[in-house]
Amino acid sequence: GSGKSTFLRCLNLLELPSTGRLHIFGEQVGLRQSGDSLRIADRRQVDRLRTRVAMVFQNFCLWSHMTVLENLMEAPVHVQRRHRGEVRDEAEAMLKRVGLIDRANAYPAQLSGGQQQRAAIARALVMKPRVLLFDEPTSALDPELVGEVLKVMRDLATEGRTMLIVTHEMAFARDVSSRVVFLEQGRIHAEGPPRQLFSGGASERFDHSSLGSVRAENRF
Repeated sequence: GSGKSTFLRCLNLLELPSTGRLHIFGEQVGLRQSGDSLRIADRRQVDRLRTRVAMVFQNFCLWSHMTVLENLMEAPVHVQRRHRGEVRDEAEAMLKRVGLIDRANAYPAQLSGGQQQRAAIARALVMKPRVLLFDEPTSALDPELVGEVLKVMRDLATEGRTMLIVTHEMAFARDVSSRVVFLEQGRIHAEGPPRQLFSGGASERFDHSSLGSVRAENRF
């Protein structure tokens, strides 16, 4: 309830902010004031920018009537207009990377939650985005499935991919991030490099929330 997911959804305009400016890759997104909120001024600009920003949702959002492989191929073929054969090869390679090539022809309902989230990550990567947005990617998972998803995300972080991650996994945030932003009641309460924030003293509220969570996570 602190505004983390709302902030993330505003970055690709799944939700519209009420005020402010948005710059993506140095380009200001055209927004116009309409009453008490902002509206998209140029739909084509937003559609173009969205092809370079992929989002992984906490509830997977896979198409239930499509196989895992079809889920990965749908957007590159129909949105990016890429050749089906090329996309299929890339999709299979991505499924192999996240450990799901043996589930390529399965439907989402036949997968565990961890497998569905790994499939969702693979689907985002096939779009070749410059930025990945993760909206609490482990919150809908049973505790024993969290690790398999975090491992994939750690590998992406090691590659140097640009990722914005909304998460309650504080030890994970501490270990993989280059910058941490702590939101409370819709406002930035603390921000900075993880080494600085997690050493204590950033703020009483952040210390209480983060350090307790890190200790709990480290026990498992």
